[in-house]
Amino acid sequence: MEIAWLIRALLALVVSFSAALLLSPLVLSVARKLKAGQPILSYVEQHAAKAGTPTFGGFIFLLPTLCATLVFGEGRLLSVGAIASFVMLSYAVLGFLDDFIKIKTKDNLGLRPYQKIIGQAAIALIVVFYAYRAEGIGSAVYFPFYGKSVDFGVWYVPFACFIFLALSNCVNLTDGLDGLASGCSVAYLFSFALVISLFLLKGELSTTLLTFCCALIGGLLAFLLFNTNKASIFMGDTGSLGLGGALAAVALFSKEPFLVPIVGIMFVISGISIIIQVLYFKLTHGKRVFLMSPYHHHLEKKGLGEAKICAIYTIVTLVMGVIAVISVLVGQYVWS
Repeated sequence: MEIAWLIRALLALVVSFSAALLLSPLVLSVARKLKAGQPILSYVEQHAAKAGTPTFGGFIFLLPTLCATLVFGEGRLLSVGAIASFVMLSYAVLGFLDDFIKIKTKDNLGLRPYQKIIGQAAIALIVVFYAYRAEGIGSAVYFPFYGKSVDFGVWYVPFACFIFLALSNCVNLTDGLDGLASGCSVAYLFSFALVISLFLLKGELSTTLLTFCCALIGGLLAFLLFNTNKASIFMGDTGSLGLGGALAAVALFSKEPFLVPIVGIMFVISGISIIIQVLYFKLTHGKRVFLMSPYHHHLEKKGLGEAKICAIYTIVTLVMGVIAVISVLVGQYVWS
């Protein structure tokens, strides 16, 4: 059996991890010298002690992921894996602007919501039109437990744009505790790496997409060494928006966007808890469903420690990832 694609993917993981580990002290040093400390929202009083913790930590995993993907991506600059890397960087640039404004003005406002949405939507449209016309991706997608693809036609464009907007924002919202977004993302990517491998065994999808997944896992694992409680550095919007864009690209380029609410259940909960809280607050004129939203802050208010919450989120993501893998196995080998 030809396994060169698997060897390349695993090497990308190791190289990305090593490069991120080497890059971490430099990013930390530069962030401290620039006094790039993270402003803390005034109403999150339990995190007041974290004020001033260096941000821009996303660079620790973003750059090694890009480099490892290009090096082990079969020598093709415009491979699917490389495009996923460029999508990640595009969202990261938008996040960098947000972080830069926050640090410059020394508050936590950054880009205005409409500015961020316009930027996210513009990037999404460009990527979605690429995917729509790209050989090997296209407008057909799979459903969990169903072995055949369903062609969405032109409806793929708004649907895929929604995936990008929803996931990039939900990952951004989940990045509220030390190691939370990065830990969940490792579990998410590991699950999708298994799913992609199943398709590769049948000669479907691009091997470079698996390379990208593994490279990002390696970079995130190194970043987690500095980001778990108590964090030495935060990923900032540079990292969280870039990460959200990357996770959406992986789901869409693997033609499995309907696995997002399964594997990415904890990201979904972050987004939905905000929507529920805001709507209920307005409808009841001041009452709340949660002690604080997103949901991980509610758990904090309930007395759970950050490490405990991160463990719960990551474990749930892994278990849901197993369900996602089972759904693909059933679709490919039972019903097809």
